[in-house]
Amino acid sequence: MAEAPTNRVVMARLTSLEDHDRAFDVEFWQAHDTAARWQAAWELVQAYLERTGKSGDALRLQRTVSRLRRQRR
Repeated sequence: MAEAPTNRVVMARLTSLEDHDRAFDVEFWQAHDTAARWQAAWELVQAYLERTGKSGDALRLQRTVSRLRRQRR
């Protein structure tokens, strides 16, 4: 379960679609530290898995073992 953030940042902007740019998004995420950004990204991953009905095992590292051999000529 996610912990409540200690330093909550609340920002709002009202604009038209024509005047919308990414400056507000950049400013919003720069107001957060790296840990808060990682936490938000992790919550998005968990929400995606929950919404699509996928298992949490999908988050595990996938390892493939193979052996390459040089062919004799």
